[in-house]
Amino acid sequence: MTVKATPAPGSKLLTPTDHTLVMIDFQSQMAFATHSIDAVSLRNNAAVVAQAAAGFKVSTILTTVAEKSFSGPMFSEITEAFPGQKMLDRTSMNTWEDAAVIEEVNRIGKPRIVLAGLWTSVCIVGPALSALDQGFEVYVIADACGDISAEAHDRAMERMVQAGARPMTSLQYLLELQRDWARGDTYELTTGIARKVGGAYGLGITYAKSMFGAHEG
Repeated sequence: MTVKATPAPGSKLLTPTDHTLVMIDFQSQMAFATHSIDAVSLRNNAAVVAQAAAGFKVSTILTTVAEKSFSGPMFSEITEAFPGQKMLDRTSMNTWEDAAVIEEVNRIGKPRIVLAGLWTSVCIVGPALSALDQGFEVYVIADACGDISAEAHDRAMERMVQAGARPMTSLQYLLELQRDWARGDTYELTTGIARKVGGAYGLGITYAKSMFGAHEG
């Protein structure tokens, strides 16, 4: 049997219109005890995800737990990307058990769920396993999640992957939404996000453009 290649994207790749992003419990109280990733990296990675989703107009749910009574507000890096968007505040540790969140998931109606948040072993494992059980495809942005230890984060990621979730990173998420530098309408958006919060990759873009006028397209 001959397999023939075609210049077309694989069906497992994400597009801006085929998924719902759920950003969970990026709050001060949760961050204080997060030790699997440093706070600066966590905030930068969350900013990459939020700005990418907002820029590409991805359907996005922002949810908190006990915002007013215990955990505090969501990171400004996220809320500033979605000005005026309502936070869905919960009592449940498992986001998937919250009726308001599920109502929004069903209203949006996308077959894929992308998750990021704190903590990986509780607030991400819960909705990941629950959504998989109900027939959704689930992606987890591993470096935009964190836990009380590297062990807790790693075991949580392994558990989700074993159940069928697909891991990715924040920069991968941004670039997968762009996927072709010839897409001029979002080129400046993508490189702009990378330059602001994309770490060393962003520095490289700044250098190339400043020194040589380089352009990926």
